[in-house]
Amino acid sequence: MSQECEGPYRAQVDSVPWAAGGTVAVLVALLGGVAVYAFGCALAAVDPLLAIAVNVVAAVGVAPTAWRWRFTPVVRWVLAGAAAAVVLGWIAVIVYEVS
Repeated sequence: MSQECEGPYRAQVDSVPWAAGGTVAVLVALLGGVAVYAFGCALAAVDPLLAIAVNVVAAVGVAPTAWRWRFTPVVRWVLAGAAAAVVLGWIAVIVYEVS
C-alpha cells in the first residue's frame, strides 16, 4: 500500500528542486543544530537529566506534525534540515559535554 499525497501537493517525479531544497535543508540544519546545541548545553549546566528529558519530550511532541507534513513541497526540505539539526545538535552536546 503506497502512501500518496492527494490534492494540490502531489509529489511529481520531474519537479523536485534538488539544489534549492538542498540549500534550504543545509541552512535549516546549521541554524537548528546551533540552537539545539546551545539549548542542550544550557540545560545540561542546570541538570543533565533535565536536558535529556526536555529534548526527548520536544522531539516526540514535534514528530506527529512533522510526519503529517512530510509530503508538502517546501516544508519537506525544512523538515529534513530540522531532523538533521536535532541529530547533529544532540551529538555535539554529547561530545562536548562529556569531554
